[in-house]
Amino acid sequence: MEMQDHVRYPLMEAFYTLQGEGYYQGQAAYFIRLAGCDVGCPWCDVKESWEASDHPQVLVSDIVASANKVPARLAVITGGEPLMYDLQPLTLALLEAGFSTNIETSGAYPISGTWDWICLSPKKFKPAHPSVISAANELKVIVYHKSDFEFAEQYAKEVSPACQLYLQPEWSKREEMIPLITEYCMAHPQWQVSLQLHKYMNIP
Repeated sequence: MEMQDHVRYPLMEAFYTLQGEGYYQGQAAYFIRLAGCDVGCPWCDVKESWEASDHPQVLVSDIVASANKVPARLAVITGGEPLMYDLQPLTLALLEAGFSTNIETSGAYPISGTWDWICLSPKKFKPAHPSVISAANELKVIVYHKSDFEFAEQYAKEVSPACQLYLQPEWSKREEMIPLITEYCMAHPQWQVSLQLHKYMNIP
């Protein structure tokens, strides 16, 4: 048994569904939601993930064994803020099991782990670490207020030229923000729209 199999992470939940957002939208994926977050977004829809001590510490080997029960080979590590932890043991085990490794992160902590795709979703409350910005494959900015377009452009200047750029309406403000995002993407075609497809489909 590999050394990383003995590592534990605070696991809030793990589930099989469709990726609802960003570049991989619509693809079947196994989500691994780690608990613990100190970024504190007021609109967060998984605030129960913030306190790591409320959730069990689960072995990497058990996390991967559960993932292996589904037919898809796409694993998405999310949170909480997953980069609060050294994710190399978990990503190595997933890669060895044949999974592609994706992460969704605010970038508030330095990058760790071996990734096929890094989705950076920065927040105003805690700036993203340069190591995540430079490695990001996807920049996904949540639009809660019209000032968030300027915030998005600040990060767009810092990510690599190959990074995919997405603007996503905050769910409770979607009716107000979608027309603004539509207009913005038409005027700035380097940006694409990301919608929370899973919420429209009423799936996890």
